[in-house]
Amino acid sequence: MKAIVQDRYGPPETLTLADVDVPTPADDEVLVRVEAAALNAYDWHAMRGDPRLARLTMGRSAPRARIRGRDFAGRVEAVGAQVRRLRPGDAVFGDLGDANGAFAEYVCVPEELAATRPATLTPQQAAALPLAGVTALMGLRDVGRVEPGHHVLINGASGGVGTLAVQLAKLLGATVTAVCSTRNVDLVRSLGADHVVDYTRDDVTRGTGRHDVVLDLVGNRTLTALRRVLTPTGALVLSGGGTYRGGSLVGPVWLIARGRLVAPFVRQRVVTLTATPSRAHLEVLAAYAEAGDLTPVIDRTYPLHEVADAIRYLEGEHARSKIVITIGPEQSSR
Repeated sequence: MKAIVQDRYGPPETLTLADVDVPTPADDEVLVRVEAAALNAYDWHAMRGDPRLARLTMGRSAPRARIRGRDFAGRVEAVGAQVRRLRPGDAVFGDLGDANGAFAEYVCVPEELAATRPATLTPQQAAALPLAGVTALMGLRDVGRVEPGHHVLINGASGGVGTLAVQLAKLLGATVTAVCSTRNVDLVRSLGADHVVDYTRDDVTRGTGRHDVVLDLVGNRTLTALRRVLTPTGALVLSGGGTYRGGSLVGPVWLIARGRLVAPFVRQRVVTLTATPSRAHLEVLAAYAEAGDLTPVIDRTYPLHEVADAIRYLEGEHARSKIVITIGPEQSSR
């Protein structure tokens, strides 16, 4: 099979299209023929082995997982002996987590990390949903505890997580203020945002509005500024560690580290979000999508052999919403 492999950390040029063996599923796994995979910021961090401290788990001198990519959508080709829920032919999607392997024609997936793909979504849309969608759902529902009537501020509303977070916050009954750049104002408004703040013109942290939940996906404001726009008992959910271009030992942790230090001493809840692969969360997202209430937004699509170009585009921070890799006979570019 064809796959994007990497034998040393480095820039996109270290990614190559190669022929590798089709994997064999373990007893608790399914073999999936991949139809689409999505990029996340995680992918370029894993590609570069950045921050360097992360190499303790990813591989000290080279990545343990040779094939990049974690979000996938496709069809089950074969199942392990202990698999009970899925069958060959089932359309599925999911997040491989740190195991990686989605940028390939086939991948083995633990049954508990794969959910049935909503019939309302294309493979490309379904691939765009797992990591970003689970992050948004956990940040708003599980950690932020958003309830009907709450006022929610989403900083970074036009990104892969942000575009889903706007929709999910509305589904949870919130009034949503979305922060984005000028070119994305119409996009986030079309997703249901009640108020849109163009950060190139206005600083939302200087306004008079107060919010029950602030979901920060960027990390470009100080902890003090973010807390200033919260109600006295509101929740600040941190999922962006600060402006970061790579190349450090510990990475973008300053905002998150400070948040953890401050949290025990303030009335407001300051919480760091760590999203993990979860079939239960995927099934919630799938139900919303099946009902027509949640639709992933795709910026660009690339064929498998252009993964390096796709990551260059992602690293350049020009992307909005999601970038998707189409795999198989219907590969398309842009």
